[in-house]
Amino acid sequence: MHVLRNRPVRRAARTSSTSPRERTWARLSPLLRLLILTQLAFNIGFFAVLPFLAEHLGTAIGMAGWLVGFVLGLRTFSQQGLFVVGGWLVDRHGVRPVVLAGCAARIAGFAWLGYAERTWAVIGAVLLIGFAAALFSPAVESEVARQAVAWEREGHGARTRVLALFTACGQAGTFIGPLLGGLLLTVDFRAACLAGAGVFLLVLTGHAWLMPRHIPGRVPVRERGGVRVLLRNRRFLALCCAYGSYLLAYNQLYLALPDEVERAAGSQVPLSWLFALSSLLVVCAQLPVTRWAGDRLDLRRSMTAGLLLIAAGFAVVAAARPAAWTGTVGLLPAAGYVVLLTLGQMLVVPAARAWVPDLAEDTRLGLYTGALSSVSGLIVLIGSSATGSLLDLGLPATVRWLVLAAVPALAVTLLPRRPASPGPTG
Repeated sequence: MHVLRNRPVRRAARTSSTSPRERTWARLSPLLRLLILTQLAFNIGFFAVLPFLAEHLGTAIGMAGWLVGFVLGLRTFSQQGLFVVGGWLVDRHGVRPVVLAGCAARIAGFAWLGYAERTWAVIGAVLLIGFAAALFSPAVESEVARQAVAWEREGHGARTRVLALFTACGQAGTFIGPLLGGLLLTVDFRAACLAGAGVFLLVLTGHAWLMPRHIPGRVPVRERGGVRVLLRNRRFLALCCAYGSYLLAYNQLYLALPDEVERAAGSQVPLSWLFALSSLLVVCAQLPVTRWAGDRLDLRRSMTAGLLLIAAGFAVVAAARPAAWTGTVGLLPAAGYVVLLTLGQMLVVPAARAWVPDLAEDTRLGLYTGALSSVSGLIVLIGSSATGSLLDLGLPATVRWLVLAAVPALAVTLLPRRPASPGPTG
């Protein structure tokens, strides 16, 4: 009897020694593993180059500041703005050819950028790099979402766990990429570009070898009219608006946060540490947070909690701003903002991506996945101009941060009223 009582204890100990991330990974199909590792590699290759592009354009190429900003804006537009085109191509031609074309375009773009010395050449390379992402990102993201729904229906757990692992791997690439790029810059910028092209060459080779030519359940769509149906889908557009408010809030890491860090520390040196803190939080905590939320919250409540956490992050800085603390103490509100924003991100992003398959037509998931990025990106483009003007109006800093807090808080009211699926996300 004594032995029988101890057996469950030993079994529980073995189970608890396996992390949620390992248990999720072990149950994934080979296709899902390939797609998730693809996201890791994508971001390593991309962020080995992007963080150093502005300085290269200004110093090595000698571009004026306004032209550097214009080039960076073109890259964003050619990527986010054309996601919907990439999604449409995925629905029409399938995942494999679109991913392979995107990888080939990214290889050519990075190689071109490494050797570009004139303005027209730089612009052409940057546009090609952005368009490459508009091809393969909707392909990978839509197929991960579709496979996550199938994974959930097979009884493995909530679809958000798969999407959380996808997000965490992408964030790990965001963290590793700049470290790799920084090492390569000791040689020169061209070396970083060629290394980024090399990463995408490996991805291209891996997908050409491992990606199935036909994925079960995915049927090419030939008929037209998908965009008209999408624009009449009020619940999906409401989700896009709420997701856009999150992206607008996240964009303040590059707009409002640097100003606050400069005020508190006298320089922007601590900014890199705050970015690293955000990345490490996602890598380490994304899956546990999603697992906790999946057991307790449906998709709407998860997004609501995430948006309110983001609003609270802005409110923390607004509350502390009248004290005008400086030094290490003065950086604590900014660190609190980063932590709360990241926690909100960990709730919002997997839930939004998991919600799309329930709001989209079955055969047009690529179109809807791309539209989520394109529509929300347009919201960020418009909203960034409005929030950026807050810095020029001479308003008290507390008011500016309270206005920023109101954006995600009000976005909660835009979410579709009924959950996408009954009960918790699992």
